[in-house]
This record gives sequence, structure tokens and C-alpha cells, in this order.
Amino acid sequence: MALSPQLQPLVGTWQGTGSGHYPTIDPFSYSEELTFRDVGKPFLVYQQRTWSPDGQPMHMETGFLRSPTPSTVEFVLAQPTGHAELAEGTLIAAEHGLILDLQSPQILVAASAKPVEATARTYRLVKNQLSVDFSMAAVGAAMTHHLHSDLVRAED
Repeated sequence: MALSPQLQPLVGTWQGTGSGHYPTIDPFSYSEELTFRDVGKPFLVYQQRTWSPDGQPMHMETGFLRSPTPSTVEFVLAQPTGHAELAEGTLIAAEHGLILDLQSPQILVAASAKPVEATARTYRLVKNQLSVDFSMAAVGAAMTHHLHSDLVRAED
């Protein structure tokens, strides 16, 4: 079984900058790189990493993105912080891009990890620009916008 054609526009490496805020931390900025790889199966392999303005590693996650129907998506994610997500949602394909709108109403959390109750992710692709928004309910705070990044497709 081949990759869903709706996901094909995501294939590649995306790079750019972002900013974050949350009620329990000071605002911050970061650089980000996302990679979606087609491995000849009906899903994409996903890798993400961020680093601070001075080049220090910040966050990373890895997972798999699939589209079981033309209008739905499922994103399985693991993070070294002790969190695992199964995000499900909608895929809206348009002539010049797509929108993935995903929610994880329950997060698997290791005993040593900070509590995270739920997350929401939105990926908006327009031509060669990808924007990412991430919200979460964590450490006692209600669902709150946490991260935004603007990325462009890297040259091969």
C-alpha cells in the first residue's frame, strides 16, 4: 500500500524559527527543523528538533503520520521527555496546500515526566511554507497556545 496522495506535499525537510510562551514559563524563541520521509509505506516518518538561539538543543520528537481516509489523519508521537501522543483529526486538502488539525485528548506520561493532560496541533501548508501551532493542557493549566513556528522547505 502506498502513501496517501494527500500527505505527499509534506515530504521533505522544513526549517525556520518559532516562539513559545506558557503561563508557567518565560517567553522564548527557537529554531526548528521538521522532516517528513516517505518510506514506501502508507505513512510518513516524522522527526522534529528545536534548538535555542545560541545553538543549544531544546526539544525533539519522532513519530508516524498517516491518513486512513482522504479527510482524516493520525499522528503517533514519542518524546524523550516521557510523553507519547496519539493525535487524531482532520485533513483539508486545497489546491496550493493542506491543513492538518489534530487533537490528543489523552497523553501517556511517564511517572518521572511533567503532567500533560491534552495537546492540539495544527499544520498549515501553503506552497513551500509550513506553519505549526501547538497548544497543551499541562502542569495544571487549561488548554493554552504554547508554540508557533514558520518553516520553509529546505533545498535538497
